[in-house]
Amino acid sequence: MTSRAFRWRAAALLTIGGLVLAGCSGASEEAGGGGAGGGGGGVKPGEELTVGAIYLDTQGFYAGVRKGIQDGAQAAGQEVRIVETNAQGDASKESNFINTLVNSQVKAIILSAVSANGSVPGVRSASQANIPVICYNTCVNEEAISQYIYAYAIGDPVEFGRKIGGAAADYFVAEKITDPKIGVLNCEFVEVCKLRRQGFEEAMKAKVPGYKIVANQEGTVLDKAINVGENILTANPDLDAFFGESGGATLGAVKAVQNRNRAGRTVVFGSDMTTDIAKELADNKVLKAVVDISGQAAGHIAIEQAIKAASGEPKPSDIKVPVPIDLYTTPDQAEDWLTKHPDGIP
Repeated sequence: MTSRAFRWRAAALLTIGGLVLAGCSGASEEAGGGGAGGGGGGVKPGEELTVGAIYLDTQGFYAGVRKGIQDGAQAAGQEVRIVETNAQGDASKESNFINTLVNSQVKAIILSAVSANGSVPGVRSASQANIPVICYNTCVNEEAISQYIYAYAIGDPVEFGRKIGGAAADYFVAEKITDPKIGVLNCEFVEVCKLRRQGFEEAMKAKVPGYKIVANQEGTVLDKAINVGENILTANPDLDAFFGESGGATLGAVKAVQNRNRAGRTVVFGSDMTTDIAKELADNKVLKAVVDISGQAAGHIAIEQAIKAASGEPKPSDIKVPVPIDLYTTPDQAEDWLTKHPDGIP
């Protein structure tokens, strides 16, 4: 598995770069200063709590996660200090920062794992130091989850795919297209994206069994997604639709269709809402539906679980804590999203 995450947003709405130590009560200091003083749980109400947070890249979803973590920390009823960094999709950077957090004796670590297998050593080292680890969005492999993870905030990726696959199937049924040709821009170097496509295809098979995926290529970063999408259109001039498994893939597919003057002939069904994606859905000429997991919701649930872990509460009975999955299929829903997110943070 390579080193990027499955949740790429089309635009970097908030850069999460370098290393920041931000106290949610208003205090701040340089990284490496003032750890919490002892790893693991047992923090009493009213005591300062230091939590490490690792964002997987700089794009919009992680800005939403960051805001959710900060808002959740503000609402915690005690001083919560967030030590944060951006792994930049690099497993070695992630591992190095986990080591820094372990040495600083933070009380919990929140992360979206870069790699199901490559992230295991860092997660194991935190667990062995009695520091609970909370995943969101992506995590380590199932065996490591059961051994080392306190909680995993996630929207079921198969259900995620089923929702957007159902919207695509309904579109084809309404348009009387019985054998649609579909191109996929994927992020399948992470398992979650494979599960997204599994759900998408399950929904398609149920309603439009004559569909065919004629191309399935990686395209997660916007510029690459545009190029790959244009190449797929060149090779398949009768393509009916794209499925974008991530935000960058979604917007890249839309731009590819527009660049090749295919609007009205090739449509897009996508993932991960951003301001740019919401605007394309509101326009509705190319983008017909978007499925989304709110970064802010994921971050809020993750910090809630981190505080519980640091306070010594037992693991939840189901380690996988559900994050809501939202489906947007109309211009009005897109406009409503834009109204509710004037800062553009998903």
